Order: sequence, then C-alpha cells, then structure tokens
Amino acid sequence: MTITLFFQQLLNGLSIGSTYAIFALGYTLVYSILGIINLSHGAVFTLGAYFTYALMGGVFGFSGVLANAALPFGLPFILALILGSIFAGLVGVIIERFAFLPLRRKGSDPLLTVVSSLGIAQIIVNLIQYLVGAENYTFPANTYGNLPPAINFGTPENPIPIRTVQIVIFVISVIVVAILTYFINRTKYGKAMQAIAEDPITASLLGINSDFFIVFTFFISSFLAGMAGTLLASSVSIAGPYFGIAFGLRGLAVIVLGGLGSIPGAVVGGFLIGIVEAFVPEQYSGYKDAVAFGILFIMLLVRPQGLLGRKFIQKV
Repeated sequence: MTITLFFQQLLNGLSIGSTYAIFALGYTLVYSILGIINLSHGAVFTLGAYFTYALMGGVFGFSGVLANAALPFGLPFILALILGSIFAGLVGVIIERFAFLPLRRKGSDPLLTVVSSLGIAQIIVNLIQYLVGAENYTFPANTYGNLPPAINFGTPENPIPIRTVQIVIFVISVIVVAILTYFINRTKYGKAMQAIAEDPITASLLGINSDFFIVFTFFISSFLAGMAGTLLASSVSIAGPYFGIAFGLRGLAVIVLGGLGSIPGAVVGGFLIGIVEAFVPEQYSGYKDAVAFGILFIMLLVRPQGLLGRKFIQKV
C-alpha cells in the first residue's frame, strides 16, 4: 500500500467513523438514562436523511403516496441538516411517549421495551415505504455549495485527493461531539442527566425532574441519529427505507466495543470501526461487517466491559 492510498483510507475511516460515533452517542445516552437499547434508533437515522432531503427541495420518486412530491422551496444544506435533525428529535420524543413511557409506568421488564422499540422501528420503516417508496435518493451535486468535489492534501508530484464530502462530514461530526461533550460535562442540564444516570431515585429526591430529562435525552439521541443519517446519506445516498438498519447494527457494535454507557467509548469505538472498515481491501468489501463484528467478538472475550466501560460488579 502506497503512502497516498494509506492516507486516503485513513481519512475515509475517520470520516465514516465520526458518523458512527455520533450515531452511537444516541444509543449511549438512552442506555445511560434508562439502561435499555432503543432499537428504533436506526429507523430514526433513516428518517433524518429523508427529512433533510425533503427540506433541500428533493423530489420523491414514482411510487408511494407522495410520488413526485417536493416542497416549493429548497433550504441550504446546513439549515436543512439542523431542521431535519430537529424533526428526527421530535420523532424520538413521540417514540418515548408512546413506546417507552407506558411500559416504564407499569414497571415492565426492560426486555419488553426493547421489543416495543423494535416494533416502532418496523412501523417507521413501513410508513416510509408507504409514503415515498423504496427507491434510492441521492443528494444533489451542489449539496455543499461551490466547494470542489475533492481537495488535494499532497503535492502536485504526489497528490492525495480526498473527497470534500468526507472532510465536511468529519468536521461537522467533530464539532457535534465537542458540543455534546461540553454540554454533558459543563452545563446544569448535562449534570442533571448524569445524576439521573447514576441514581434516578436520589436525583428525584434532589428535585430533578426525571421525566423531563428522559424526554430531553430521547430528543438529543434522535437528533444525533437524524444528523448521522443525513451526513452518511450525503456521501453514499439514501438506500431506501431500510437504510438505517445495517448502520443500527454497527451502532450497537460501536457502543459495546467502546463500553456500554461510556460517551468517550462511543467516540473511540466509532472511529476504530470506521478505520478498520476503511482498510478492508476492495475485493473483500462485502465482508466489512464480518471484520467489524469479529473485532467486537474478540473484545467481548478479552474485555467484556468494552474499551472504556466500567467493570460491572454484582452486589449480593
């Protein structure tokens, strides 16, 4: 492998890994607060991409109830990204109110909430297919304005061209992770979320409104999922209603690899899996998932709590 190809693949891995990281952060936040895995996260990931595509003035295909439909306006990418992610966040709030709250009030087994979220995911996927069909949707070529398709990081004699979309994805993802880290560790709301994650009963006794912060956590989690879906779709296209299912599985791999409930672990795990996938030879690209989950399997055998997770101590 030449130096040029090495740097290209490394930057590819950092780009896709940063998307995995912010997607996995959504899983991590909900797990930290409620101790459950929200399997509808991948469907919200898909919705975020569709929302942004529509807000940019994208035209839907030839099937579905909204065949050939489009909004009468088109927003710039950044504004559409933010609004589309907000809409995805609101969907997350609706999911929490209808799929999680009733079971939580009844004190149901956590496994039932996982099953409930899986059912919601299937409803969302089928609803998308009913409304806009199962076609692939590609973001317009001018999604990022007048930026060139690629940027050269090398010299004229030894060029290292990197797709602009990958650089934009990486920069946006790093900014989002930095903002979220600051929010969780430095703000009153973030510390309240940490308190609920540590001990919800004590947090309630201290006057923290647990119900509000659970809803707030679902909003942030789904906002991150929607943003990750848009960023990835802007690079590879929206591959139909099931677009987020495969990436949902990767997100699970990321949080287990990094450590369940660990925000730094989700970031590290996302970058690690992204880089590993990038260096899988092209002729074996169909086995990227096997490589990623193979690493996960080894990690579970060697360090079950993940890279940055805390070891679970059972109390008797």
